Amino acid sequence: MTAQQRIWDIPGGIHPAERKELSNRTPIQPAPLPKHLTLPLNQHIGAPAEPVVAVGERVLKGQLIAAANGFVSVPVHAPTSGTVSFIGPQPYPHVSGILAPAIVIDSDGLEQWCELTPCPDYRHLEHSALLELIRQAGISGMGGAGFPTAVKLNARPTQKTHTLIINGTECEPYITADDLLMRERASELVSGIDILVHLIKPDQVLIGIEDNKPGAIAAMRDALAERSYQLKVFPTKYPSGGEKQLIQILTGVEVPSGGLPADIGMLCHNVGTCVAIHDAVIHGKPLISRITTLTGEALAQPMNVEVLLGTPVSELLAFAGLDKAKLNRLIMGGPMMGFTLPDFTAPLIKTTNCLLAASAAELPPPPPAMPCIRCGECAEACPASLLPQQLHFFAIGQEHEQLRAHNLFDCIECGACAYVCPSSIPLVQYYRAAKGEIRDLEQKQLKAEQSKQRFELRQERLRRAEEQKEADRQARAAKAAQAKAAQAQAAPTAGSDAPAAKPAGLSDEQKKLKIEASMAQVALKKAEKQLATHATSELQTQVDALRSAAAAAQLALDTALAADPPAPVAAAAPTADDSALKKAKIDAAMLRAQVRKLEKLEAPSDEQQDELQQLRNQLDAAQTLLANLEAQAPVTPAPQAEAAAIDPLKKAKIELAMKRVELKKAEKAQSDEATLNSLREALTLAEQALHAAEAASGKPAPELVRTDKKPIDEATRALKTEVAFARADLRKLERDDNSATDVLTAARQRLADAEQHLAQHQSA
Repeated sequence: MTAQQRIWDIPGGIHPAERKELSNRTPIQPAPLPKHLTLPLNQHIGAPAEPVVAVGERVLKGQLIAAANGFVSVPVHAPTSGTVSFIGPQPYPHVSGILAPAIVIDSDGLEQWCELTPCPDYRHLEHSALLELIRQAGISGMGGAGFPTAVKLNARPTQKTHTLIINGTECEPYITADDLLMRERASELVSGIDILVHLIKPDQVLIGIEDNKPGAIAAMRDALAERSYQLKVFPTKYPSGGEKQLIQILTGVEVPSGGLPADIGMLCHNVGTCVAIHDAVIHGKPLISRITTLTGEALAQPMNVEVLLGTPVSELLAFAGLDKAKLNRLIMGGPMMGFTLPDFTAPLIKTTNCLLAASAAELPPPPPAMPCIRCGECAEACPASLLPQQLHFFAIGQEHEQLRAHNLFDCIECGACAYVCPSSIPLVQYYRAAKGEIRDLEQKQLKAEQSKQRFELRQERLRRAEEQKEADRQARAAKAAQAKAAQAQAAPTAGSDAPAAKPAGLSDEQKKLKIEASMAQVALKKAEKQLATHATSELQTQVDALRSAAAAAQLALDTALAADPPAPVAAAAPTADDSALKKAKIDAAMLRAQVRKLEKLEAPSDEQQDELQQLRNQLDAAQTLLANLEAQAPVTPAPQAEAAAIDPLKKAKIELAMKRVELKKAEKAQSDEATLNSLREALTLAEQALHAAEAASGKPAPELVRTDKKPIDEATRALKTEVAFARADLRKLERDDNSATDVLTAARQRLADAEQHLAQHQSA
């Protein structure tokens, strides 16, 4: 170990009464085993774990009881052997006293371990395998934040981490858990650092400890005698233990505003996290206990205990000799950043480093807040070089843009500003509330933006569909015009010397304007429907714009029609031309369908009623034209004559198919038995007629080939299903650019194993 190196200072900071002597004079004590352990499924930052056990199931100590549910998540393990008695809402350690999903275990007192898989020779493991081992041990940050350790270790897989910082500062008053941990378990701590060094391979390792822990400093120096890690001791000041503050003290480098230590190639871990990593890798033990400080003047025996996760707070206080008459406030955490715990039945979780049972004289209630006198004490005390006074005013006025401009989210909520405020203003409470408001607004804005994008994409799809429809219609119109021109050239012309008459119908320009007006109306109706479902200011603006565009398009059409009225369509002389007859039938059918569609409306508008009347008039004219064309059409051959020209075998097959359809329709309609019997007899006769036609045709009878489709067994179906799921999960991960390497490796291995098991089963 090298000698102590240079240290830097941080801006601001305070020196509150430490009161660490209450709990740092005795060794770590084992806490008693409780009868019931309550394990919340969310003891960390990220998604809560998912239970993998059922009520009534017996579990062993260290057994997995809830698996990680997502990338930023950690599993939960049984702290002792016993029976799962309940899964559901239970008291959670929070200032609001809320309930949260949890697993309750009734201990059997046997402390029977499950099978462990220690890995003392971890240096031969692949990087991903070692990282997965830490992930499956359920380790999250033990310093208070609770961020999943494996995720933090893999936060920048492609960026070099040149400095590993171990946080042994424990700067907050009263708390001595890390102090005692370094004194008594320094060798395990150094072993955990060795594992981290093997994983991330930093250029240097810095261990920071405040100078008010002489016992921990001496123990660490002895444990680091054969290591090159640098132990840095620096003067005590709160909040030196903040991640960004500690980095500045040890390296002189500031983490950029809004950034993370990983952005500048640094990684910071708590000493308790290092010991948990040692236990998980060397001994195979998951995180099921932690060192916690029990302190405060309301306790007869303040101490540090190693306690199982899920132990009720009330039992720990009773173990330390709680005097309820002296107790004024119970704080989980320290007096600066902790919170008042309203429910003593709440359990201890992975981030609980202290329980402070304070008397009224020890932590008196703050006096009523007074108006700010602009003394500037808060700005001098802020370790993040912020302007707490300005942030306070902006938070009161809900000026979120100003809060962002003054770097509200750089506030670590250490409470130094409120501690020195002569007006007793609870500044941190304002900052927390403002952060919550901003996050809520961001979520709402994100949802609104996503809704807007979906609406715009839908409008674009509708626009393209309308354009395609119009292009198809124009193509059909052009084809029909060519056909009419050909007919006009073929037919004898009469009165060719007469002056040319104006073409009937709309002009090309009028047709174009009519199409634009129709498309504008369609877009407006779609937008109004979307606005009724998702009412936002952006959609309202778009609807107003579309309404204006539709009105302008209709005005342009009306102006064009008024300036050049279309000539009336002359009654077409009925001809016997097949193409004209076919077109008349199609036009009549389309008009009939449009009329039926409008007639189905329950409450049509005035515009729809006018349109319906116009369509009915057009339908009457189309039907009259069709009747005239059909009357002049040549007489078609009798059905018997056509049938005679049809191949008898083909005719017999068609008759049989029709009889089968008629019988199926009757059976589906639940017709009476007499009708069904008649249809069955007709089907039998049709089958006999088909056989006779086949015999008369002289064609060889079709060869009937039957294939034996063996049903698939359940084992093969399950194996094929697993292969399909494994392949789908792997493809999903491969499409995600943020997928971790170890997760991809595990997914590929899962697919390979599934395919191998299927092949072995099929070969057997």
